[in-house]
Amino acid sequence: MRCPFCSAQDTRVVDTRLADEGEQVKRRRECTVCKERFTTFEVVELSLPRIIKRNGARQSFDENKLRAGMQRALEKRPVQADAVEAAVSRIKKALMAKGEREIPAYELGELVMKELNHLDHVAFVRFASVYRSFEDVSEFTEMIANLQARDE
Repeated sequence: MRCPFCSAQDTRVVDTRLADEGEQVKRRRECTVCKERFTTFEVVELSLPRIIKRNGARQSFDENKLRAGMQRALEKRPVQADAVEAAVSRIKKALMAKGEREIPAYELGELVMKELNHLDHVAFVRFASVYRSFEDVSEFTEMIANLQARDE
């Protein structure tokens, strides 16, 4: 770490503590040249993969877009906001666990459908009907029959 006062390359850590409920590490440092002290914060940098759309376009993962899509499917359904946030968090963790730089949009869609299936079956059907863009009613009824068979 470079000293912000004299730009010396050599500094030493004097004190280390957790900050922000354990999400950050706060370090008190001292420059070995000018003896000035300063504080640094370390935060884990989580890199989520880029999404490869059906048309081949690539875009950055957008948590707000994910949340909005799930909330659209869950509109007027009895699902608490905390449950939605937990689902979004699980999806992000699953994406990070893959360790890929890019993933196809359909993989993200499958993760969303899995979470919606646990949260609310109606929301799952809403999302699946748009996401899978069924060609005819038979595909739609087949999916609902599979859902009912799992519940029995």
